[in-house]
Amino acid sequence: MAGRLTGAGAAGVAAVATAAAAVVVGQRHRRRPDEGAGSPREARTRWQAVTVLADPNDVYSGGHKPPFLADLGEDVEVEVRAAAGDKGTELRARLRQPASSKKSADEAAKTIRMALRRAKQVIEAGEVLRVDPTPHGERKATPTGALVDRATAHADEEGLL
Repeated sequence: MAGRLTGAGAAGVAAVATAAAAVVVGQRHRRRPDEGAGSPREARTRWQAVTVLADPNDVYSGGHKPPFLADLGEDVEVEVRAAAGDKGTELRARLRQPASSKKSADEAAKTIRMALRRAKQVIEAGEVLRVDPTPHGERKATPTGALVDRATAHADEEGLL
């Protein structure tokens, strides 16, 4: 049968087609520097954001930053806008100036994430929610209990276990 590819020829054509599709998708989803939020040249990666189930006027009213974000001072820029699909408010924060080193940038990002999560909890629930595995007295020490204690101690840091 003339014109029909079999075996290695068909696999080669499939590989070329897959590679071409990957290039097209990669080109389509590549971000331009001017697509970031804030100033036209701002990269998106510096912003940290949470969606809060509240009206934008309730989140940031009268020029007062939301709780916990206000504690970070003037070094942190806060932005509030309606979330997509009318699903509450998007609360965003970032450092006004880029950090001087990778370590300080990571530390600042961690601090901002914690402040955003705590602000979200206060706005939605009225308090910062805590995991308290021992509601009454002490529990017997067990290997599983030690894992729960460790996870609870670090849960507020990054939100990842």
